[in-house]
Amino acid sequence: MPRDREGEFVTEVFERYKRMTGDVEEAVLEMYLCGISVRKIAGVSDALSRVRVGKDAVSRIARRLEEEQREWRERTLQEKNYPYLYLDATYLKVRWGARVRSMALLVCVGVDEEGFREVLAVEVAGTEKGAAYASLLRGLIDRGLSGVRLVVSDDHEGIKAAVAGELPGTEWQRCVVHFERNVLAHVPASEMSEVAEDLKAIFKVRREKTARELAKGFVELYGSRFPKAVSVFEAGIDDALSHLSFPGSHHARLRTTNMLERFFREVKRRTRVVGVFPNEVSVSTLATEIALRSTEQWVLKRYLTMDALEALEKPNPQLSRH
Repeated sequence: MPRDREGEFVTEVFERYKRMTGDVEEAVLEMYLCGISVRKIAGVSDALSRVRVGKDAVSRIARRLEEEQREWRERTLQEKNYPYLYLDATYLKVRWGARVRSMALLVCVGVDEEGFREVLAVEVAGTEKGAAYASLLRGLIDRGLSGVRLVVSDDHEGIKAAVAGELPGTEWQRCVVHFERNVLAHVPASEMSEVAEDLKAIFKVRREKTARELAKGFVELYGSRFPKAVSVFEAGIDDALSHLSFPGSHHARLRTTNMLERFFREVKRRTRVVGVFPNEVSVSTLATEIALRSTEQWVLKRYLTMDALEALEKPNPQLSRH
């Protein structure tokens, strides 16, 4: 905006006391969400318009997202069923008083009855304990979450307790990738390739009977050689095979939390320039906006074909006659 000596100049382009148009603010916000540091944004804006956009301006621009997100966080879920849920968390640095601490960013993604993915919740918690996950699930249920048949996560006691308490009767699938890592952690590096191949073979089959036979063979083959690894295997194999109760065409997508791992990598990439967040509200706002924008394409591509699940739920008329 031009500045005259007497301060009488008035323009219809900018609101009074405002130095950037809405388009410029939107561009600044997009740069920030794409992972460009505030310092670089300030340099670009200064070079283009001689208006330096600093931290305060970026914070002010980002604050308007909070109101938009409030409506998203409170939206009803009653219009759909969500047979599958994915739960996981990552950690980000947040300033807490005079200290800097890691806070958990909890994320829940659901697959609805038509097979499309949807981010259902993004919340910040002081820890990743069961109470935090229980609160998240309770909030979803209060908003109308229903029809959940399987929850996929890593082997986290807090998640398991929350699922058992808030979603009784729902099955739980232990992430196979995490499970394999836990088993292989007790195998010497020189033998790891052989064991990993036999371990992965168990999860490539679609029939539960075949998987159980392969699991039994795994125990017999490696029980004496790697007792600690086999002990971990036996303790978790049942939970790692929960997906076999569901349609075979869904197995590859139900075995792991890889979808959330990719999402967390995107969040970390875009928030890396922030370093330490000033408070938990800023974490929640930025992470939620990244979640919503990076998953916009989900509405265009079906994640799972749900006809197979519907067929599984319906009784076979030929069997019922017998």
